[in-house]
Amino acid sequence: MPSSPRKSGKRPPTLADVGRIAGVSAMAVSSVLNGSKSSVRISEDTKRRIKEAAAKLKYRPNVAARALVNRRMNAIGAVIVMEGEELNHYFLEVFNGIVKGANLHNQNVTVFTLKTWKDAIQQLERAFDGRIDGMILIAPVVTEEFAKGLDPHMPCVSLHANALIDGVLNLESDEEEGAYQMVKALVDKGHRRIMHFSGPRGLIGAERRIKGYLRALEEGGIDFEEDLLKSMEFRDVEAKRVATEWLANHSKEQLPDAIFCANDHMAFGCIEALSNVGIRVPEDVSVCGFDDTLVARVAMPTLTTVRQPLNEMGAEAVSILMKRIADESSEKEKPKHIVFPTELIERNSTSAR
Repeated sequence: MPSSPRKSGKRPPTLADVGRIAGVSAMAVSSVLNGSKSSVRISEDTKRRIKEAAAKLKYRPNVAARALVNRRMNAIGAVIVMEGEELNHYFLEVFNGIVKGANLHNQNVTVFTLKTWKDAIQQLERAFDGRIDGMILIAPVVTEEFAKGLDPHMPCVSLHANALIDGVLNLESDEEEGAYQMVKALVDKGHRRIMHFSGPRGLIGAERRIKGYLRALEEGGIDFEEDLLKSMEFRDVEAKRVATEWLANHSKEQLPDAIFCANDHMAFGCIEALSNVGIRVPEDVSVCGFDDTLVARVAMPTLTTVRQPLNEMGAEAVSILMKRIADESSEKEKPKHIVFPTELIERNSTSAR
């Protein structure tokens, strides 16, 4: 197919060009189109003429000039740790919400990927050079050094932080209650030996889910078995490895009735390990997850899980951040957090016993 080459050689229109057509000065044009200050009041009719002239010439306001005038880049940062070769679906769900929220507020999103949270401040120095107006920290592992190293002038919001930071509002879900409701539902279906694949011990999200798991067992009159609680990284390959090792060291008669995994990815790693040795889900063992990411809704079997409103949380983080960016005069606030409810989603990976 023949292409239609773009016409070249013509210089782009300037403020002076727009001013000539509108019959005003370049300064007046800049005041209307770039938001720069003017000592002269500009009438609505003049503003209309300037905008019509700009449209006729296809004039595009200078983004850099606007940023200098407004001291805003109209860009926010999203900070994540990249583990392995790909992002897990938790981050994708949150990021989808951030992008939706940014679009509503006419913001661009710059993604900052870190290797670890340990050296985050050194890695984030490039974020403090004025290219963004604020940042969202996604699941940060907060240390005292990290909290002290954050730029106090940079508006900031976090999601699922393991600790609160002065002046940083944190959004989280009720993870303990979500885990409790999941395990209670398994108990109500007749499951007695319920295994839990948890996240790393010491991480607040992992500990909350363990707490909900143990509370449901206790209320159901079920004794806790240490061999049925396994901690690991929040990754499918880790869940597959741990499940494979556990199955190799236990007889079929020792199988749990159900396995509750700390996220959806782990659940599918577990299902793969079970399938590899001929154990059916849910006929032989029920398996469930946490998050309700896209993979839980489309995989076979579809996954029983706990829904965290990750999209909504990402969008709300942007809304809160925009308010903080606009309110430069506010004093540094004490730590706060907003807790979102979770929801039990029952699908095909669990069944009654």
